Amino acid sequence: MERDQKTIEFIAVGSELLTPHFQETNSLFISEKLQELGWTLAFKTVVSDRLEDLKQVLKIAWRRSWLILVCGGLGPTDDDRTRQAVAEMLGARLVFRRDILDKIRLRFESRGLKMPSSNRRQAYVIEGAEVLGNPHGTAPGLWLEKKSRIMVLLPGPPSELKPMFENLVLPRLKQFGEVRVLRSVIRITGAGESMVEDLIRPVYKSLPSDLQLITLASPGDVQIRLEMPVRSGRPGADEKAFNRVKARIVRLLGNLVYSDEGKSLEQVIGEKLRAAGWTLACAESCSGGLLANRITNIPGSSDYFLEGIVTYSNRSKNLELGVPEELIAVKGAVSEEVALAMAEGLRKKSGADFALSTTGIAGPGGGSQAKPVGLVYVGLAFPGGSTVTRNLFRGSREQIKFQATQKALDMLRLKLIEMSKEAGPE
Repeated sequence: MERDQKTIEFIAVGSELLTPHFQETNSLFISEKLQELGWTLAFKTVVSDRLEDLKQVLKIAWRRSWLILVCGGLGPTDDDRTRQAVAEMLGARLVFRRDILDKIRLRFESRGLKMPSSNRRQAYVIEGAEVLGNPHGTAPGLWLEKKSRIMVLLPGPPSELKPMFENLVLPRLKQFGEVRVLRSVIRITGAGESMVEDLIRPVYKSLPSDLQLITLASPGDVQIRLEMPVRSGRPGADEKAFNRVKARIVRLLGNLVYSDEGKSLEQVIGEKLRAAGWTLACAESCSGGLLANRITNIPGSSDYFLEGIVTYSNRSKNLELGVPEELIAVKGAVSEEVALAMAEGLRKKSGADFALSTTGIAGPGGGSQAKPVGLVYVGLAFPGGSTVTRNLFRGSREQIKFQATQKALDMLRLKLIEMSKEAGPE
């Protein structure tokens, strides 16, 4: 299947998905599975249960898309109108299937229950559609082919949708052909999206026409996603062109890149520490344990991570880390001096090769003109010395905490690179 000739669309049905109380996640699973075929979604829509809204969205999709995946609205209640909407849109009848009703009834009876009469509506299928069995629920899926278009109706609950799509839909889609796609994720920290864009601007002048470059930014982290389909008969040339672009981006960004394989910063740090046989500990104030949580989220982190301490109060900083009371009284808990003392104190106490510390004002209150919300000092103690950075982060409390941990991990990453260069080849 030539990807640019086949438009694929996803429609999620459910008024609840248009409220702040429910999140639509089925499209994430669907798009991930489509990527295995080298296919991508062109459109994604969330629509209410109202019949007229449904029919309007379905008509638009039918005009512009080759494959339409409709999720939800196949249940037994009055607001489950997907079958009716599709039938009316196509001018088709709803046909009763006794065999489907019998399977639904048996499902209830196997649990010692009587089937509610409302489930009878799930035994009606669109004329000409092929039924997709649902061993995990009562709503069968439907596969329709008409006028060189395909529409697939899938149940909304993920526990029913996922096995149905993987076992019954995906194998059929593979028959239309797969496209090999080269993909890479370059991850950056220490620079914002605009700075990254300026640095890689020269790449755009010679970018292959079929290579897609997407920049995604969040506080403390920027991702550059590269995708390129491999043309038949030219796999070697396409791979060379793709790798050439990737290498140039990495070269232009230098040490701002912490991974060109999509790895998280904590994963990269863990690999470097393990390879060198070094150990790490962290003392946190404003980040409240998030740094230790990120570090220990990596399987095998016990190989290098010794301990993490949340010293939130001034008293805790003094008792646990040996930060002098007079230092806190004179300089304040949020200060360069205290951040250094926290890192140095923990390194001595734990025996770790490296110790990180965070102290700052995460907000939304507690700031002042001298020490505004978002001010965070990050300390790093290492063999032979220590260092500290003053940072002013912006965003919500959660975003400031994340950026503080991102900065801490990146300080350690850069120090590890520096020490590795100083050591030279073995």
